[in-house]
Amino acid sequence: MNLILLGAPGAGKGTLASYLIEQMGVPSISTGNILREAIKNNTPLGQSAKEYMDAGKLVPDEVVIGMLKERIAKRDCKSGFILDGFPRTIPQAEALDEIAHIDCALSLEVADDVIEKRMTGRRVCLRCGATYHVEANPPRVKDVCDICGDKLVIRSDDQAEVVRHRLETYHEQTEPLKGYYEAQGKLKSIDGAQGITATEKFAVEALGL
Repeated sequence: MNLILLGAPGAGKGTLASYLIEQMGVPSISTGNILREAIKNNTPLGQSAKEYMDAGKLVPDEVVIGMLKERIAKRDCKSGFILDGFPRTIPQAEALDEIAHIDCALSLEVADDVIEKRMTGRRVCLRCGATYHVEANPPRVKDVCDICGDKLVIRSDDQAEVVRHRLETYHEQTEPLKGYYEAQGKLKSIDGAQGITATEKFAVEALGL
């Protein structure tokens, strides 16, 4: 199965992707990872991407699609793959359809206020990397890491105004993908607000695993 995961930032796509890799026995493909890999290996597309990045520009869709095409052609994708974080726009989805057959787009539905609460409540330890949440998984002592005793901080990505801006961008640019895949009869939507275990259960049922 060739699967796309849709959902707002903070909806839990990365966590669900990790679970589905095990259940489906297929790789998860992140455009960020293949971009870094192509640059590291100095491939022609990697060189092209690096030129844009060095100039402070966004890597064009055609370069990213080219890298995806190379990645999908590898042997481990023969039985399928999971795309997390791509496509993000209708033009990207159209370009993706030119290089791969998508079987299903699974959308994690989580209300904005729930996502804001999730993300703004996160705290991280910069020393050891431990992650906490002020409500769901608080440290024993407020703002102090249980593991190494260092101070916990809010990542810049988790600041309320940044979270709101990212959600606005998602609603403007990425949410229309639901209509795109629904028109193809490929969209399945699940409740992503009930916690990790429930989301995994809903995903397995929706995908018929």
